[in-house]
Amino acid sequence: MRIHISDIVKKEVEEVELIGWIHARRDHGKLIFVDLRDRSGIAQVVLTSKIGGASDLRLEYLVRIKGIVQKRPPAMVNEKVPTGHHEISATSLEIISQSEPLPIPIDGDGYDIDEEARLKYRYLDLRRERLKNNLLARHTVIKFFRDYLSNQGFVEVETPLLTKSTPEGARDYIVPSRIQKGSFYALPQSPQQYKQLLMVAGIEKYFQIARALRDEDTRGDRQPEHTQLDIEMSFVRPEDVMSLVETMVTTMVQEIFPQKKMKTPWPRISYKESMETYGNDKPDLREDKNDPDEIAFAWVVNFPSFERDKQTKEIQPVHHMFVQPSEESLTLFDTDPLKMTSTQYDWVCNGYELASGSIRITDPALQLKVFKLLGMSEEKARTDFGHMLEAFSYGVPPHGGIAPGIDRLLMILQNEPNIREVIAFPKTGDGRDPMMGSPAPVDKKQLDELGLEIKKTSKN
Repeated sequence: MRIHISDIVKKEVEEVELIGWIHARRDHGKLIFVDLRDRSGIAQVVLTSKIGGASDLRLEYLVRIKGIVQKRPPAMVNEKVPTGHHEISATSLEIISQSEPLPIPIDGDGYDIDEEARLKYRYLDLRRERLKNNLLARHTVIKFFRDYLSNQGFVEVETPLLTKSTPEGARDYIVPSRIQKGSFYALPQSPQQYKQLLMVAGIEKYFQIARALRDEDTRGDRQPEHTQLDIEMSFVRPEDVMSLVETMVTTMVQEIFPQKKMKTPWPRISYKESMETYGNDKPDLREDKNDPDEIAFAWVVNFPSFERDKQTKEIQPVHHMFVQPSEESLTLFDTDPLKMTSTQYDWVCNGYELASGSIRITDPALQLKVFKLLGMSEEKARTDFGHMLEAFSYGVPPHGGIAPGIDRLLMILQNEPNIREVIAFPKTGDGRDPMMGSPAPVDKKQLDELGLEIKKTSKN
């Protein structure tokens, strides 16, 4: 029966069966040495030229090998790998699958390889040790969050990916309906409205490993789709939400990334202080920015509720239009709304924003006033958000939440330069997937079924 390569250290002098890829090959005449790789690690295998197929082995061939686990001679020990004190003396070999010469090398870290090529052959790129470890770390962190929140009484609930296009800040990806021709779904920018409606439903403590899709320009810490740990809680104040996240994340880092240097408790900085001292609202508080294992978590609080758009000069929310203003600033709503403060709290780390959260507006009259302040007519507000306003008329509990970005968090914890390195199948900087060839045109039959036609322009 097959065992994982990492387990050979427990099987000295025993015969084992291994399945893996040929990671390296060294032909010494009568002896052929290969490094065999599976998900768990790498081990050296020694084959004689008499073993059928041994001379045919090439890089990335997938093989089944049986052999005896032996101690390596002291001079041949490889301290760089956990299995370096052992090797397998092969007794049989089966080539399961051959491999063409690889279009990209996978034995290094891959940073020097063209991004287009790496993403076109992402299934090969993911074979490299660094990316494998990133995916394993991602799994471990997400599992920790799931277990932690479940033990705290939270319920994981999936919300729809086909929803309604509403003005929430970013541009929506829209999906045409075949049955309701001329109407469109939108892919969710976040589960914001659904998780608030779950509070109306009485769930009280909700979380979800949620996909969020926004038609925005990409950059190093932003992709067309990202993953967030979506959280919402009833009957809470900002302190309750921040305390939950701070305790959970601090425990996670201590257990999974013990090598990280992290100060606790996390400092809290007002928005005003952050802007005046650091020139931004996501300050990098590390004492030594050249130390890759130093992480400086912090909270930024006391945000303004509204600001003017620098180009249009129109009033817009600093976070989103569902954020509850602070109680003490509500009296300024009708006279000087730009001086209002909100219940928003941002989690920042090493110069990145990892999450924004707030207590939510639950008073339909106040929510309508916010919509009006933002230039939305009552008719438009009820068309777009009537479901929310009506829901809040049926005994709505006070509630708030937060949505940490898992991709950015893993990018920092894994010391990666951008979030593409911690996502299995990311897009390029201009939003393409070279591997799948998307986005791509669809044929006329599909367009006809949807009642759509492509409008030609001079640009295309």
